[in-house]
Amino acid sequence: MPHRSTVAHLLIAIAVVAGTAGAASALELRFLDEAWNGEAVPEGQQCQKFGGEAMSPALHVAGIPEQANALIIEFSDRDFPPMDNGGHGKFGLEIEAGTSAVDVGSVPGHTTDLPAGFFVVEEHKAPSWDKAGAYLPPCSGGRGNSYYLTVKAIHRMGDETHELASGTLEMGKY
Repeated sequence: MPHRSTVAHLLIAIAVVAGTAGAASALELRFLDEAWNGEAVPEGQQCQKFGGEAMSPALHVAGIPEQANALIIEFSDRDFPPMDNGGHGKFGLEIEAGTSAVDVGSVPGHTTDLPAGFFVVEEHKAPSWDKAGAYLPPCSGGRGNSYYLTVKAIHRMGDETHELASGTLEMGKY
């Protein structure tokens, strides 16, 4: 019969593994354009209000779980709470289940007319500040706000979604 401390350690190990089994894994993200360096938003990639004609940054996403059939990309301003947590818009991209890595092309800002395969999840939260759309490029007027994006790999079935993995990437300050 095993020693009590061995049994206790085994039960703790099982509990730890069970507790992490449902947790989403981390996606590997990187920008496809070197101008996006995570430190400063590239010139011209700000909203129309401040002279930009921006598109969302193109991304490489890897580590996608095989059950995922869509990616959700959320844009946020960490320094302005009303626009944090996806406040700059959320859009999705349909992918085939079994896709482990994909390049996500740019989507124009200030519109809900998205390229084929993309869909609007939630328009940005400040249409009266600039112009409505699925993506509002950085729009703080150069005050040094920190922008980031979050990518979520999900499994969609009708109106139900299940998040399988996620990752965050710093866009830079503007």
